[in-house]
Amino acid sequence: MANDLSTPLTGRKRRNQARAGRFHFPLARLLFAIILLIIGGVALRIVLVEDPDGGRPSQEVAITTTRDNNTVANAAASRPATITADPVQIPAGGATVAVPAPQGGSETLPPGQVPGRFGVLPDLSEETSAGTIPRISGTGLTPFAAYRRPADAALAAGGPMIAIVVTGLGINEQGSLDAIDQLPDEVTLAFAPYGRSLENTVAAARTAGHEVMLEVPLEPFDYPQNDPGPHTMLTGEEPRANLEKLFWLMARFGGYFGVINNMGARFTASAADMAPIMEEFGARGLGYLDDGSSNRSVAAQLAATNRMPFGRANAMVDANPARASILSALASLETQAIQSGSAIGIVSALPISVQAVAEWARELDAKGIALVPVSALMK
Repeated sequence: MANDLSTPLTGRKRRNQARAGRFHFPLARLLFAIILLIIGGVALRIVLVEDPDGGRPSQEVAITTTRDNNTVANAAASRPATITADPVQIPAGGATVAVPAPQGGSETLPPGQVPGRFGVLPDLSEETSAGTIPRISGTGLTPFAAYRRPADAALAAGGPMIAIVVTGLGINEQGSLDAIDQLPDEVTLAFAPYGRSLENTVAAARTAGHEVMLEVPLEPFDYPQNDPGPHTMLTGEEPRANLEKLFWLMARFGGYFGVINNMGARFTASAADMAPIMEEFGARGLGYLDDGSSNRSVAAQLAATNRMPFGRANAMVDANPARASILSALASLETQAIQSGSAIGIVSALPISVQAVAEWARELDAKGIALVPVSALMK
């Protein structure tokens, strides 16, 4: 201990350095050498080997396909093809439903156009993140003109006319199909956007000759106690938020010529909230039918501003869903049609309402009143 204490500090420092030097391992140099070997190997491979993939098995194939033996698609892929419009077969729940070409003023399809899902024309469709929504074609054809049911004979006759719109279809598949079977072709059918079998029911409706509408849920005064459903458009929200909801709703099915509100007394009374929605409908060539439930609705003024087809219902036919009350309301529609030339009634898809309307419609011609699709009465 005395020796250690008396040894100069410089001497002890040198001995410690010497001791540490005997056990030093050149790790950094070794890693550097490995990296150099890897880089050198890669460089030699690129220089000496012609195929950087190292001889991995590969094969060149044509990008054509014969999936589902689609001869039309294969022909179109290899050369220009002329396609003649014909009813499209859409499978629905194991069955095959024929969808006719959309009915417009000329009842003919543009050259090369084939109806797609729901009988929708590609030129009248726009792909969005929410799905396919309607639009005006490059030639100016609107969904209203393409998908409505013509009523030229009734309009030319100039007599009193009544239009009936049945709402709430699509949610109950069997009930919807029963209504389609019972109702005359001139009755307009409005589908809710929430049905799981919309592909089946909308296709069946258009096959039977009905024109169809989309129901859009709008905020009532007692929301959320009274809730029209998911994606309801609300007052006070940013226009972009409501438009995103609208795009989702519009993409649920296709082939509709216009829309009708589901509830919405608060929303339709707010010009600030309603204006962007009506502008979008007008820009996409759709018509708008106000169900007539609110006297404060600004839809008529906004439709005129956007120069879009518009109509307003005169009565909720089955506000009291009893046969006697329904027939009484239909009689009132007849009186209005005779006095003013036309009338529009809204009916829910209740079985009793559907049956009453179907029976009433059979006797309408004898009274000198024409049953017409609602698009014929939308200005």
